[in-house]
Amino acid sequence: MAASRTPLHPRGGTGRAPGPRSSAEARVLGMPDLPEALAVCYAEPVASVLAASRMEIATRSGFTAAGGQVWGFPATGPIEAVCWAGANLVPVVPETLDAARQNAAATAFAALARSQGRRSSSIVGEREAALGLWDGLERYWPAPREIRVDQPSMAITRGPDVPPDPALRRSTLAELDMVLPACVRMFTEEVGYSPVAGGGGPYVQRVRSLIADGRSFIRTETTPRGRETVAFKAEVGAVAGAVAQIQGVWVDPLFRGRGWSVAGMAAVVGAVRESIAPVVSLYVNNYNERALATYRRVGFEQVGTFATVLF
Repeated sequence: MAASRTPLHPRGGTGRAPGPRSSAEARVLGMPDLPEALAVCYAEPVASVLAASRMEIATRSGFTAAGGQVWGFPATGPIEAVCWAGANLVPVVPETLDAARQNAAATAFAALARSQGRRSSSIVGEREAALGLWDGLERYWPAPREIRVDQPSMAITRGPDVPPDPALRRSTLAELDMVLPACVRMFTEEVGYSPVAGGGGPYVQRVRSLIADGRSFIRTETTPRGRETVAFKAEVGAVAGAVAQIQGVWVDPLFRGRGWSVAGMAAVVGAVRESIAPVVSLYVNNYNERALATYRRVGFEQVGTFATVLF
């Protein structure tokens, strides 16, 4: 059941494909529309980095390589809001729009999502936009496993406030068999199911590509049984414009309580700002007080609030 909230817009629609285009509808964008769509994202770079990162891939290599579609609102005239539709639905509805126009964008994206059927495993993004989109879908799509309505969006635009961990480094493809189990354990702890159940080919390829792109950071240690293992890890899950978003932060339970997450994140911030993007961002569940304290010690500040609907 959806969390209690004030709806952003009235529920409605039939779930049928929309009729003739109008200023109250959304449409599937094509390659020529991508520069305008990205301009909408770049106006709010931290909030939009998930969607913008896929659009940048589409610009370079096409929609098939990016793994989804871009929707634009309105269907006619200048683009005011966009939504990435792939493994995740990621709406980008600028706060500069007035409330009525924000509601209209959420309604239009929900109508287009209903017409196509559910293809995404989550809805994620700035809270008002994500929950507004879900408000137009919850009567038509299956009940979600969980709705996380308060996820502080944090960013740092300078060096960290604490010394970095000198043992942190980028992982290598030769270490995939060591890194992958750590990624699976983190994902399972965070989301509640294994990403490799039933094969997990796409997830394995995702981890492999992050390593190959220099976006996987680890600290390794030797277990009491003499086996080298990943003690701390984090990945740059999305990059767009001047923003990199950190995902998958995890410390092996064997090594928790040693303060390695603080020093490790400080090292990640330094490495990412040096070679990937000057703005480092992430989002975290509000109830994860330990993680919030870690990020604040490093120097992250809250710049917004996300929400996630998990299916």
